[in-house]
Amino acid sequence: MATLSYRTAGESHGRALIALVEGMPAGIPLDLDLVNDELRRRQGGYGRGGRQKIEADQVEILSGICRGQSIGSPIALQIVNRDWRIDQAPPLHQPRPGHADLAGSIKWLTNDCRTILERASARETAARVAAGALSRSLLRQLGIEVFGYVLSIGPVHASLRPSADLQALRQQRQQSEVYCPDASASEQMCQHIRQAKIDGDTLGGLVETWVLGCPPGLGSCAQYDQKLDARLAMAVMSIQAFKAVEIGLGKDVALLSGSKVHDPIAYEPAAKDLPSLGFVRPTNHAGGLEGGMTNGQPIVVRGAMKPIATLLKPLPSVDLTTGQPAAAAYERSDVCAVPAASVVMENVVAFEIARALLEKFGGDSLAELRANYEHFLALARALR
Repeated sequence: MATLSYRTAGESHGRALIALVEGMPAGIPLDLDLVNDELRRRQGGYGRGGRQKIEADQVEILSGICRGQSIGSPIALQIVNRDWRIDQAPPLHQPRPGHADLAGSIKWLTNDCRTILERASARETAARVAAGALSRSLLRQLGIEVFGYVLSIGPVHASLRPSADLQALRQQRQQSEVYCPDASASEQMCQHIRQAKIDGDTLGGLVETWVLGCPPGLGSCAQYDQKLDARLAMAVMSIQAFKAVEIGLGKDVALLSGSKVHDPIAYEPAAKDLPSLGFVRPTNHAGGLEGGMTNGQPIVVRGAMKPIATLLKPLPSVDLTTGQPAAAAYERSDVCAVPAASVVMENVVAFEIARALLEKFGGDSLAELRANYEHFLALARALR
């Protein structure tokens, strides 16, 4: 059985974006509506720019699916770019502070940042959303659900806790222009985005993802690169413009004593048939991960996105052809892409959980995977 993985290809204004997913077991029913709905959400959110009025992202399955189910071979996903003009796009010689422009132009020995920004662009995340949404068809077969939302934009911060009632939260998120289930905070966030646009500025924020229904034991403490919290951090930090990741209490663990950080353990025999195997906690400061492994509690991952690097009032830069001072170039962009980033993070987290699930339970088919999963839970319950 191959390890679950994906690679992406494509440029911002190239012909298409491609995601190649390998290692998906056979027999997984593909929820194509879920994939396309996540792509639609990634395009939305208050504060997005003009590109989203051009594109209408839909996934096309090129391989690996037959009669609506995975067949065990690589799955190729394609998202066509309507705004395909990479050969006609003008060169860009004034790198934007905060973007990949300068570092990339030096790395590839060019003074034209165009070839750098085309791949560095967050347009690439459409392919990652498609791959992550595909993996959720697998997770749902074992009762695992993933939910992401906007926690803050600029100075406005919402307050929510993981809840089993995801349906209500999803409805509240759907009603929000910034994908925040807190209606009052949503309105304040929109106000700050409007002001940032007037000021010619941009805004970042925090996004949070919960994973509910994971059994204990995904990930490992045996090797550093097998720790699930480290792998989740890498997945989130790989998203364009993300600069920090927290799990559970995150950096606040450094401010508190141990008695206020660690989550006491209790056992309820009546709940032993749940994926948590009956182990309960009054708090979840660990964010569902201890020693690099899931502990049966909800996984809580938080990511910090910086403001978009392209400003309507450009910052000082340098012309790479002359070495003289110049204003940074302007590319059509967003004022705030935090809502879209919450969709990207939700789906890259889902893919990493699916990868860890298959590493733990294996199986070339859904039937084999489910049998392995249920057998493990039975063995774990038998210990008590």
